[in-house]
Amino acid sequence: MTHHLPAGRAASGAYAVDVTPERAGWSHSSLRVLHLEPGGEHTFHSGDSEWIVLPLTGGCTVATTGVDGPADFELTGRTSVFEGVTDFAYVPRDARTTVTSADGGRFALTGARCDRRLPARYVPARAVPVELRGTGSCSRQVNNFAAAGVFECDKLIAVEVITPGGNWSSFPPHKHDEHRPGEESVLEEVYYFEFAAHDGIPGLGYQRVSPSGQGRGTDVLAEVRDGDVVLIPDGWHGPSMAVPGHHMYYLNVMAGPETERAWLICDHPDHAWVRETWPEQPVDPRLPLYSPPSP
Repeated sequence: MTHHLPAGRAASGAYAVDVTPERAGWSHSSLRVLHLEPGGEHTFHSGDSEWIVLPLTGGCTVATTGVDGPADFELTGRTSVFEGVTDFAYVPRDARTTVTSADGGRFALTGARCDRRLPARYVPARAVPVELRGTGSCSRQVNNFAAAGVFECDKLIAVEVITPGGNWSSFPPHKHDEHRPGEESVLEEVYYFEFAAHDGIPGLGYQRVSPSGQGRGTDVLAEVRDGDVVLIPDGWHGPSMAVPGHHMYYLNVMAGPETERAWLICDHPDHAWVRETWPEQPVDPRLPLYSPPSP
């Protein structure tokens, strides 16, 4: 099983990235990245999964067959993942959906196999909570657009993380590969990366996943670049390291078999102490990189 998929390796048909449960070798989590030319459109059937249409660049119209009948949503989107929070649309399972973009763009489809068919919904950018997590060189920004407890889904959990150049994210290393009620949940996770260029020079970073003693013994040390994907079925994951001079973005998509939709993690015992140092340091002054629009 290859857990690091460089840009293009996970492409299929209309999608620049097409990670299905079958392709990943797990049961729930999916990620697609759709590129549309100006005036382009794409239709998909959600099947047994719930989906969120999330603009990475550009805006689009999302037309779907919701629980309460047809639903049409106009997504303003953004110029890039480093320029602003975006609005998004939720598409239920068993729905036919068409994404159309007048000016073109790139759109992430974050998905999870689920049981309940929830209503189609639109969420404006101003309603997305932006969290600053960690301090010092561990500072990062988290756009909690579909975090558990923030937005209702049946199984899907999805957030965006922006790490300033030179900082470490997903640190201390943590895992969620054991069912321990109230302490840790089982979640399959996808990381999708993009980087801010500097003077036209593309950015890069590094991602570590180490065996936890559970599951498959996933072991990854990868140099990651624009469009790369890392699959994490199990194991301690982190750090995610942004090289100096290049901000790093990653989209996290998580889902699993748990009855309760919750992000419950366990820190690596060798590095958990790092959290205790955070109150002693200021948050990186470069953050937040941006905030949601005013209501």
